[in-house]
Amino acid sequence: MAEKSEAQSNPEIWSAGIGRRSRAQYGSDLMVEVLRDLGIKYIALNPGASYRGLHDSIVNFELGKGPEIIMCTHEEIAVALANGYARATGEIMATGLHDIVGLQHACMAIFNAWCDRTPILNLGGGGPQSTTNRRSTDWVHTALVQGNMVREFVKYDDQPNSVDAVPESFLRAYRIAMTEPKGPVYVCLDTDVQEQKITSPVIVPDARLFRAPAGPGPNPETRTWCSLSMFQVWACPLGRRFVSAATLRR
Repeated sequence: MAEKSEAQSNPEIWSAGIGRRSRAQYGSDLMVEVLRDLGIKYIALNPGASYRGLHDSIVNFELGKGPEIIMCTHEEIAVALANGYARATGEIMATGLHDIVGLQHACMAIFNAWCDRTPILNLGGGGPQSTTNRRSTDWVHTALVQGNMVREFVKYDDQPNSVDAVPESFLRAYRIAMTEPKGPVYVCLDTDVQEQKITSPVIVPDARLFRAPAGPGPNPETRTWCSLSMFQVWACPLGRRFVSAATLRR
């Protein structure tokens, strides 16, 4: 009953099209909902206990809706795969990196993506940050702040510490990764947040409102230049953007 009254107290949220009501039962379910709304089709990962909640939700929450898991034998391979996918398709995919050691393994591949200006949504696991909730192995799976390890060669890193902070963190990371010049980002997911049960309505923002701004395109005068048979346009840097390159070819 309390849940119904809370939802009714914010009718402008639903009517304005700002978002929709989440169907998630746990924090990790919400993470998967946001990934789906962002159009993330694949996540490459080497299974790890620090993001067990996210892994479970990808498999079991609203089965069959994705993202599809691509199993890898090493975190560096997972990030390298995501790098190649983005370079070949122009689309972003996610990776799953197990706590500190998995992030260390992935560092070289993340740096390569930084040099290549390739968008990758790297999702790490860690924590719990609350020391009272840590089991024996959690102590070696936790750092403060975990993103410090890659901060010098990612465009953005974050570590949301509540379920309500998850959608904004994911949306911001996606938008920054896909904004020119593109690049990898890193979001660390606390195990307590992943496994927290959701007891009140949560909004899943409309991902279309958080699309990256349009990248640089050819000048309108390019049409005139291209009509000159003796004029050559050198546009190697625009090769990253398939639309721009196609315009110049025409």
